Amino acid sequence: MGAKAFRMGSMNAAEQARSLELAQAIASAAALFREHFPDARANLNPWRDDPLTRAFQESECLDLSFHFPGWSPRLECRSLLVQLRLERQATLADLRPRLLGVLIRGLTYESERWRLATVGDWLPSGSHLPRAEVSESLRQICRELFELFGGEDGATGSDRQAA
Repeated sequence: MGAKAFRMGSMNAAEQARSLELAQAIASAAALFREHFPDARANLNPWRDDPLTRAFQESECLDLSFHFPGWSPRLECRSLLVQLRLERQATLADLRPRLLGVLIRGLTYESERWRLATVGDWLPSGSHLPRAEVSESLRQICRELFELFGGEDGATGSDRQAA
């Protein structure tokens, strides 16, 4: 991916692995997606390393992507961009920052097809939505990411009931 429309001030997950605990959490997050989507190929460096991209980087966000070996009709996309918003580390003792939120985007080469954010109702929105059972898998992944990073999920009452 280049620094086009999807660049939101984030940083490659591989560049953020500054402690063993955070590296393990990033690897576990990638493995979590692979459990739900075994055909997906993980990429911990979804952004190019160029001056324009570096100008927008934020240390509070981890980006990783997953690419499918072609079109995924269940997901209605070819790739997933996953952005994990982390709490800024308060002290050096905080080896694994707390997860504040997740944004998952379903992408093609041309554009974003849908997005799911862990705010509001946790439902995907966009022009071409994934199937209902896949949407539930994505919400489950988000819940498991909150558990993995020790964050408090932002699930609404309706999402907690669905869990």
